[in-house]
Amino acid sequence: MNKLCVLIMAAGKGTRMKSALPKVLQPVLDKPVIDYVIQNALSVGINPENVCVLVGSGGELVEEHVRKKFHSVKVLWQREQLGTGHAVKTAREFWKDYDDLIVLNGDLPLMQTESLKELIESCGKNDCTVITFNAKDPASYGRIIRKDNSVSIIEFKDASPEQKEIHEVNAGCYAFKVKSLEKIIYNITNNNSQKEYYITDSLGLMNDAGMSTGAFIMPEGDMLGVNTQRELSDVSCVMRERIISHWLNEGVRIPDTSSVYIGSDVKLSSDAVIMPNVQIYGESVIGSNAYIGSGSILTNAIIGDNVRITAYAVIENSELKEGSKVGAFVYIRDGSCLERNAYAGKFVELKNSSIGEGSKVPHLSYMGDATLGHDVNIGAGSITCNYDGEHKNKTHIGNNCFIGSNTMFVAPVEVEDGAATAAGSVITQVVPENALGVGRARQKNIADWSLRKRIIKSSQQ
Repeated sequence: MNKLCVLIMAAGKGTRMKSALPKVLQPVLDKPVIDYVIQNALSVGINPENVCVLVGSGGELVEEHVRKKFHSVKVLWQREQLGTGHAVKTAREFWKDYDDLIVLNGDLPLMQTESLKELIESCGKNDCTVITFNAKDPASYGRIIRKDNSVSIIEFKDASPEQKEIHEVNAGCYAFKVKSLEKIIYNITNNNSQKEYYITDSLGLMNDAGMSTGAFIMPEGDMLGVNTQRELSDVSCVMRERIISHWLNEGVRIPDTSSVYIGSDVKLSSDAVIMPNVQIYGESVIGSNAYIGSGSILTNAIIGDNVRITAYAVIENSELKEGSKVGAFVYIRDGSCLERNAYAGKFVELKNSSIGEGSKVPHLSYMGDATLGHDVNIGAGSITCNYDGEHKNKTHIGNNCFIGSNTMFVAPVEVEDGAATAAGSVITQVVPENALGVGRARQKNIADWSLRKRIIKSSQQ
């Protein structure tokens, strides 16, 4: 028998979000709420196959996302939303063969690893442990009633004035001994105004049966849920501040913390500099002494040591190796790579292209599906014409090549080592090693053309 499993409740409608997107798929920074909850469970050493997400309203989207990103995590359906007790009972086939079950809400992205570790270590001390927190403003939360070493929950609407003064409240998460839960799960009734089955009733049933119940107090900051767009914004701000504080403590320089956004899966090195209005998301890695200039947006970007991004760069799924430099106003995407000390300058786009060591694409150029050798210079306004209407074709430019301004490469095409192209050329064939490729029409001057044009225009008036 496996010791521990985790059931993540993600079946609710989330109507207060006022969004077609399910609540647990709403983004906190750069990834959905549910990702934080699942990753938190996995980070404490729980095997993915011991984690189950229970879906319901909007479940097709949630299931698709979970199966795509977390392949071994199980997904079960609660086809009818009849309350939290009904949800736990619906998932019985998942948890019945374990020793302990932890039930987590799918909208708690701020629960930290250390808090979850402590909760896991407490498993087995009680037949049921309810997760609680001391709320500054307990509002309409269910209040925790402690009596004779047992715990029960009273809903706000049923609480006396004295009980409403209690600040310890129910967070909606639980740790159960599975054998004990089995004994009472089918005794939960729907004798309430909502005609729903509430898992909160399990504590009263266990107390009546002489079982042990207790409470595990979490920090309030870990228990902030996401039920509205306002709460989503608040949680995102807390997450952003946590992440930035962590990297400041690791020696990253962030002069203006109020304007920088860093995703939770990003890795930064000491002495990296992140300037104002920068966003770094996905599995980006930023090297030591790298400089990320203002207005830049990086997603799944690998940035080497001593790289300088001047400003306003968009880099997606690409790599900038040590000492390379880009910007300003550059777009690098789709598996592109700048080798050591390479340069992509102002108003340049790179798509699925490799720029060799020491090579330069200084300004106003597009390199798509191209491979550049080392020490290549690309003149302004040069373009790889890589799409023929059906296929993306390759351009290969060898080492030590000089490309004249406004060169068009009609791919597939190759420029061999040491070759050059004349400015304004359309290159459709191989340029041999050390040759000059000239692909432009011979200039023809028409004498007195402007004068004749003015005479004709004057006669028409």
